[in-house]
Amino acid sequence: MKRRGFMQLAWGLGAAAGTLQLGGAAATASAADQPAGSASANLAWASRTLNAMGTSMSLRAAHVQAGVAERALDAALADIRSVEDQMSLFREDSAICQLNRSGVLAHPHPDLLDILRTAQQVSARSQGAFDVTVQPLWLAFESAKEQGRLPSAAEVAAARRLVGWRGLQVTPERLQLQRPGMGITLNGIAQGFAADKVKTRLQAFGIQHALIDTGEFAALGRPAHAGDWTLGVANPRDAHGLLAGIALQGRCVATSADDQCSFSADHVHHHIFDPRTGYSPTALSSVSVMAASAVQADAITKVIFMAGYDSALPLARAWGVEVLVVDKQGRWQVSAGLPLVAV
Repeated sequence: MKRRGFMQLAWGLGAAAGTLQLGGAAATASAADQPAGSASANLAWASRTLNAMGTSMSLRAAHVQAGVAERALDAALADIRSVEDQMSLFREDSAICQLNRSGVLAHPHPDLLDILRTAQQVSARSQGAFDVTVQPLWLAFESAKEQGRLPSAAEVAAARRLVGWRGLQVTPERLQLQRPGMGITLNGIAQGFAADKVKTRLQAFGIQHALIDTGEFAALGRPAHAGDWTLGVANPRDAHGLLAGIALQGRCVATSADDQCSFSADHVHHHIFDPRTGYSPTALSSVSVMAASAVQADAITKVIFMAGYDSALPLARAWGVEVLVVDKQGRWQVSAGLPLVAV
């Protein structure tokens, strides 16, 4: 399952906040850090960019000592590469690729064990709406796409029989897929996990102001100029339009959208699968979730995708998150606590 980088940052726009959009359900950040006249005006900023886990990533952090910011970002990059080693489907030697090939993985890395336990908890609470074992559905649709078609109903049914989060055994001693042909994807949660890991790493170096884009966003402090870190959420049906701006306020935001990897031109069939049907959910085009952690925001976007437009806001309240959802007709709504700003 491939996810394109759909959240982009805008740096170097001067004193004014700005946004930059690559298309789809994008989010973009204002340039800089901390209100004018504050004690942090003398902070030294450093940044890093890289490609990992199928998307482009950007990190920006500040410290009164430039060397500390640089070392913190170097350590954060190492953390991302470690996550990639464990969780990337784009690396044949990654731990989950090994698991998918053999059906078993002994003594999993603590990060892999952590994320899979989190995934299983979300699956249990959502009654299977979130499920990392949907990889067979991805393979069925991708294989058919390579032949210029959609999979048949029989092919989808066969793939769906291999899906089920309870069929993944997770213990410190081993990970095991209980049926031959099963497979997992962490593309719906690993980028959020990476953002949280980077945030923790930066804080350990004493970083108080940073913006982390691993495909999902996490923030610390503020940008260099007045205001907060601001994300512009793009219209999934307008490559040049923004629906709204979101002030991060030190929290995390993840977006999932039907235009990021589609198997049909009408976006009816795309990379987000309902484990209960084998097909993509039909009501929504885009879901953005704000939460205390990026891994939580990342996973819950899929839970809300399955719930649909009318159930999105009540479900967000039940999970304790804020949400912006867009339906297939372009209508959109937001939860009461989402901090919107003009864009």
